[in-house]
Amino acid sequence: MSDQTRTIIANVDRLNRFMDLAGCSALILRSGKNFTYLAGFSYPGTLGRHLDFPDSPREVLLVWPRRGEPVMVLNHYAAPLALRDSWLEKIVVYDDYAESPYQKAAEILKDLGMDRGAVGFEKTYVSAARWEEMAGLLPGGELLDCTGMMDQVRWIKTSGEVELLREGTLLLDEAYLEVFPAVREGDTEREVHSRIVASCVQRGAQWAHGILNSNRNSVAYGSESDMKFQRGDIIRNDYVSYYQGYPGHQSRTVVVADPSQEQKDTYRLMLDIYRATVDQCQVGVIASYIHRFASNKLKETGYQDRVSLVGHSVGAWWHQQEPYIV
Repeated sequence: MSDQTRTIIANVDRLNRFMDLAGCSALILRSGKNFTYLAGFSYPGTLGRHLDFPDSPREVLLVWPRRGEPVMVLNHYAAPLALRDSWLEKIVVYDDYAESPYQKAAEILKDLGMDRGAVGFEKTYVSAARWEEMAGLLPGGELLDCTGMMDQVRWIKTSGEVELLREGTLLLDEAYLEVFPAVREGDTEREVHSRIVASCVQRGAQWAHGILNSNRNSVAYGSESDMKFQRGDIIRNDYVSYYQGYPGHQSRTVVVADPSQEQKDTYRLMLDIYRATVDQCQVGVIASYIHRFASNKLKETGYQDRVSLVGHSVGAWWHQQEPYIV
């Protein structure tokens, strides 16, 4: 644990209400989204990848009892960062590659007297093998899927979360303002992409990822190439910079050199539709209505392709989360 105690910014009151409604005595969480949300820090690099692989031999778990002290179940590679950065204090270390973290988690529940209650797991992240293992370790308990419940808990952001989202967004915006005005004919996609990522990291981002392509590149999500930008190219871009586990996510409209009148007119048209769609985002409005509104506005301009996603929430660990505006 770091010398300075950190304040929990997760919406714990909302979590408690949802656990009570579901009759959950405890949760055992392993996804990057929920572990980061409740542990208060994010794992980088290789350690982070292990949060996303259901067959990882180095999983990290968070045992969150409805009443009692939360416990992180970590391997010896993962423990030092948690000791330094987490707002939680209790850690149980297991021998990765030799022991099962789920055995440790079951022992924690037994010590808390919660092994015969209802325990929530993320069925979308726990493998079938691990689910069967837990059923055997908790023969008197009930295993529940808490994926949807945790999504709903994270919907409502606290002021602390909003501040981290704002910081991440401002960080990325500053990187855009540094890099995009300096793009010149002859620069490659790969070169400009590397400048944006470097600028984010230099400004304090833990990591950054995204896409950047010329509109002449027929594959938008095929990584950045050595294609050289030409005058008049539109630079497609969509980046995420992570600050203390929370994403700053945004795109910018960029044209190499001076935009044409047609590009200016199209930009104004899209901006008007964007702002009108944002105006529809009010408390109580159904997401599908907002999607239909935006789709109809785009069709009025002659755009005939299907609009798959109009918007989405953001949150700890990953920038695209429930609820989706579809």
